[in-house]
Amino acid sequence: MPTGFGRLWTAQTVSSLGDGVTQAALPLIALTLTRDPMALAVVTAAGTLPWLLFGVLGGALVDRWDRRRTMWVVDAARAALLAVPAMAAALDALSIPLLAAVAFLLGLGGLFFDTAATAYLPDLLRRDPALLERANSRLRGAQTAMSGFVGPPAGSALLALGRAVPLLADALSFLLSALLVRALPATSRPAPEARESLLRQARAGASYVFRDRVLLGLALRPAVGNVAFIAVETVLALFAHERLGIDTYGFGLLLTAEATGGLLGAGVASHLGRRLGTGTALTCTAALEGLAVLGLAAAPNPYVAGLALAVCGAGMGATMVLAPSLRQAIVPARLMGRVASTSRMLAMCAAPVGAFLGGWLATAYDIRTPLYAAAGLLLAMTAVTASMTSNRRVEAALSAAAAADGPDSPVSEAGADVTAPGS
Repeated sequence: MPTGFGRLWTAQTVSSLGDGVTQAALPLIALTLTRDPMALAVVTAAGTLPWLLFGVLGGALVDRWDRRRTMWVVDAARAALLAVPAMAAALDALSIPLLAAVAFLLGLGGLFFDTAATAYLPDLLRRDPALLERANSRLRGAQTAMSGFVGPPAGSALLALGRAVPLLADALSFLLSALLVRALPATSRPAPEARESLLRQARAGASYVFRDRVLLGLALRPAVGNVAFIAVETVLALFAHERLGIDTYGFGLLLTAEATGGLLGAGVASHLGRRLGTGTALTCTAALEGLAVLGLAAAPNPYVAGLALAVCGAGMGATMVLAPSLRQAIVPARLMGRVASTSRMLAMCAAPVGAFLGGWLATAYDIRTPLYAAAGLLLAMTAVTASMTSNRRVEAALSAAAAADGPDSPVSEAGADVTAPGS
């Protein structure tokens, strides 16, 4: 692994810890201001709006900009942004509109940072599929550990010291991340395209996804998966309480089981890819998710439910390593930002559909119905996309990408920059 990857890994680990702190603290801070469920929902929803409104356009901008500079400037801006609500908290001037605006701007920064990081990583690792799987496994594992295990309890504990404290802690994490990213090695920018409007370039990136069967299969998995998983998440707390007799503490343990499975899945993803082939491994992990949700729906007690969620988390963790690694290996550098943001936007747009579906099915039928429906969706999606991301198609896509990256290509030059002393 190039030396620069360690800095990127550390930066994202620190930033994920800050994200976990804020994800736990922000709703709790909002709760100190109002008990209105709609107002609380506005703060939560504000963070997802940038992906829905600007996802593809953001990817087009990232493809125009220097990716390393985009990452550190965005993190520095997010650090400065969090100083505003921290100061307002110290002056007892916090409000729901201010928190919603901060959540929106943090989400907008996340759009640009995540897209730029996704586009930068293949250049850093010379688009080597094996290195990309190892790198994404480590990044995903660190993100799950920090934002899923360490960050939320830390955020709750810091909030006890004052409403400004968790916000300042997250600001510090962004600042450290910006400094680490600033020290990353430079990579060559893709050759500029013919001067086109931003909208036309965004449309070209989206159409690239829909025309390529492998990329479309990779995009459909999180899109359909989000419908299913959000449908489950919408009723999970009620299901756990009414059908499994789980209290608040037990529900926290149930979610921890899922996160633990996610860590395990991220850790074994590369091994699965080598043993089964990336295409077959993706089909197996998708089927595992569907079967695990089916097991959760039929769970007779909390222990079986916890095991089902752990298995589901393992499938999700492995998928979220294998799919991005494959996408990064086969997409041309000049389109990477737009392709990544298009895929992410499709997944984000699916989330409200899942929330509505889960609530409607639980109201119209039974609390288990959304879980059975989600399992059916996941298994149907697995069957539809299995041929789209088969080993044969994946190998053909990798071969085509390798042939396109000749000795004079921008990617090859980027690889040389990465390994040069003093970069």
